[in-house]
Amino acid sequence: MRSSWINKLSLIFGPRPPLSWLLLCLISVLALIAVLGSSSTNSFESVTSIPVPDVYANYRRLKEQAAIDYLDLRTLSLGVARQRELSLCGKERETYIPCYNVSANLLAGFKDGEEFDRHCELSRDGQQCLVRPPKDYKISLRWPAGKDVIWSGNVKITKDQFLSSGSMTKRMMLLEENQIAFHSEDGLNFDGVKDYSRQIAEMIGLGSDTEFLQAGVRTVLDVGCGFGSFAAHLVSLKLMAICIAEYEVTGSQVQLALERGLPAMIGNFITRQLPYPSLSFDMVHCAQCGIIWDRKDGMFLIEVDRVLKPGGYFVLTSPTSKPYGSSSTKKGNMLTPIEEHTQRICWSLLAQQDETLIWQKTMDVHCHTSRKQGAVPLCKEEHDIQSYYQPLIPCISGTTSKRWIPIQNRSSGFHLSSVELEVHGKYWVNPDDYFEDLEFWRSALRNYWSLLTPLIFSDHPKRPGDEDPLPPFNMIRNVMDMNAHYGGLNAAFLEAKRSVWVMNVVPTRTQNTLPLILYQGFAGVLHDWCESFPTYPRSYDMLHANGLLSHLISEGCSIMNLLLEMDRILRPEGWVVLSDNLVAIEKARSLATQVRWEARVIDLQKGTDQRLLVCQKPFLKK
Repeated sequence: MRSSWINKLSLIFGPRPPLSWLLLCLISVLALIAVLGSSSTNSFESVTSIPVPDVYANYRRLKEQAAIDYLDLRTLSLGVARQRELSLCGKERETYIPCYNVSANLLAGFKDGEEFDRHCELSRDGQQCLVRPPKDYKISLRWPAGKDVIWSGNVKITKDQFLSSGSMTKRMMLLEENQIAFHSEDGLNFDGVKDYSRQIAEMIGLGSDTEFLQAGVRTVLDVGCGFGSFAAHLVSLKLMAICIAEYEVTGSQVQLALERGLPAMIGNFITRQLPYPSLSFDMVHCAQCGIIWDRKDGMFLIEVDRVLKPGGYFVLTSPTSKPYGSSSTKKGNMLTPIEEHTQRICWSLLAQQDETLIWQKTMDVHCHTSRKQGAVPLCKEEHDIQSYYQPLIPCISGTTSKRWIPIQNRSSGFHLSSVELEVHGKYWVNPDDYFEDLEFWRSALRNYWSLLTPLIFSDHPKRPGDEDPLPPFNMIRNVMDMNAHYGGLNAAFLEAKRSVWVMNVVPTRTQNTLPLILYQGFAGVLHDWCESFPTYPRSYDMLHANGLLSHLISEGCSIMNLLLEMDRILRPEGWVVLSDNLVAIEKARSLATQVRWEARVIDLQKGTDQRLLVCQKPFLKK
């Protein structure tokens, strides 16, 4: 018996509905099922999935959601970038440094040492690729263990180079097959560095090397630093020692020092000035550094004088130092060439012991003008500050500067007073701006450290309600502030007692605050970010820049080339923190995927266009 609703249909359509109508009904039902199924699926996904935000209002929200969001965003970032990732460079570029291509320099006609000098104009090959780590590369040990033990696979050095005897700062011992140790098991330096440091202190009239700071010695330029033993000891005394050495294909002194967590960069005495302003360092040290100081009519000594502060010391240790001032020399009233040159630039020989001689730069600004015969002329005022790989000049710098302040008359702390800041007033340093900048970076560093917390521990299991642990104080060691301004980030790191050192870079064609940075006892250098930085690949744990992107865009420099350079000098699993306006940050984020970085954009302040881009470099093993 038919039901009532079937009877009604029969009245409407007749007892036998047409076949075409039945087919139409069937198609309609299938379409309705498909629509409903799609709708329900979308509705389900909209409820169960969490949208991946790329902008956060504050650090607290970031910390709460990082465990989910960071991993999701990492997946999305890799998915988007997969089609346009840059390829890895060949094995021959594992230690590649643009601007230091010896073969190209030789072909261009450079010789007599100039082939090892910096020639960026010859390095623009146009190839865009990512410098890969060596096959046996491992993540460096954390400080301070990494100061004394490094992985041998992380540096390009032959067995003969580290087994050969050499200067006292080059002696090493092989701890295991894949590690190199720089001290004996009982914790005492086996190469006599402590005794050597104490000897230098006594030669300049101090009781011990612990009195260096009280004597005004805070910053030391260590020329040809070997494997960094002397610099490592000075770091333990709270001094800032910066190693410079020429470019080396293997057995690089700079690469080894950086791997140990010590400040270092490529620099040499050949034809150009070092990228530091005049009156920069309290001491310049050379222990068998291989430089013939009396060459080129004493030009190398004049360059040392340029970067030395008044009352600063030049320490020279070399087997060839023994004859200087010997009785046989004095009998004939004849001076050695180096003694003649040091007298012409108003240096006085303080002491000579064994193979070590120490000169002191004059504190008397009128010394040079009072000498008539054979005196080196004074430089013009414009030579005193801006020194970015300019040709060596045969004149005395800094005598007209307000910064001509003997090291013995300077305050010992890194915080400057308003009176000291007035000395730098000529270079656009406003005391109010300086103190505001310092307070800003104190707060910013706390935020940065909190920011890195969820990113580092995002893959760790955590019970609901548990707080993420703070990153360890020694999570990073080598830090570069690529647009340092007043050095506020460096000061904030010191106040927070983080175990880092900072290379404060002041870009060329910006306000030159490098004299102020160096005056505070920090490491710093001038650099043009349209060119390659003078260091080896995998040198830094963190790269930071505030406002650099927008500056380089206005200068017409390539942001892609900048990121490639940053990737080259950044260690695997290292961090990049960039702060800039929204346009610059979005441009950098779109390019970061091509260099395979895991990137996140954070909105720090609502209502402004300032953004923070935080990236991490992956460990690419092949």
